[in-house]
Amino acid sequence: MRTTMRNKTKLAITCGAILLTAGICAAQSEGAKSAAEQPKYFHLDFVVKEMDSGKVINARHYSTTIATGESTPYNCTIRTGSKVPVPNGGTIAAGQFTYIDVGVNIDCRSAKEIEGGLALSVAAEISSAAPSSNPPLIRQTKWSSNVIVPISKPTVIFSSDDATTKGQMQLELTATAIKAR
Repeated sequence: MRTTMRNKTKLAITCGAILLTAGICAAQSEGAKSAAEQPKYFHLDFVVKEMDSGKVINARHYSTTIATGESTPYNCTIRTGSKVPVPNGGTIAAGQFTYIDVGVNIDCRSAKEIEGGLALSVAAEISSAAPSSNPPLIRQTKWSSNVIVPISKPTVIFSSDDATTKGQMQLELTATAIKAR
């Protein structure tokens, strides 16, 4: 009887040690996993460049911050612009207008740091109303893609030619890591 009791005690101590070791390993694994999943923050600086014959004739800057992370789909949105009145068939005196949004819209999502770069999905729309046009002529450029940019290096992520001139529109992105304090 005494031998059976000692065997049961030894078995209980062994099982307890195994469970304790497994718990410590799991906690260390969770700690390492949660540290790896901690979001990193990046400052995004976008520059919209209007080019004519290879020369920059206009540049506008837009900035935001985005975070990386698997557990939450971090997003950023930039919206800036105006509403342009367009007559909708009635008399102008009657004030029958439709308003069209023009300006810059930039959306970013799904940022991930990879091998010294930042991978993210970017959608951009740049529109403007041509001066001295009645009704207004709306110029519009849209881009959308997954991109990878090197950290702290300005990179043209989108570029397109104007269909009627020698002009070109470019969107440049610089992603800079924000250091934790």
